[in-house]
Amino acid sequence: DKTSFIVKKRIFATYNPQEKRACVKLSEVDQSVFSTIDNTLIFPVPNKWGKQGWTLFYPEKLDEEIVRDLLKTSCEFVS
Repeated sequence: DKTSFIVKKRIFATYNPQEKRACVKLSEVDQSVFSTIDNTLIFPVPNKWGKQGWTLFYPEKLDEEIVRDLLKTSCEFVS
């Protein structure tokens, strides 16, 4: 049900079209910084995955530049 985005054989992002929500893998610092933009639209997954850097966000409700930064940061983090 989700689309996965992979770089160097590692998933760095997923997209769930039913929920219109994406998930990216970030460092703890990056996760904290991005969450300060709007923690209702960008926030850690609410379980142990969130503590490992997996971060949920709603791309359709965010500025395109922020979405690009999230994806770029995640891609660089996992590669």
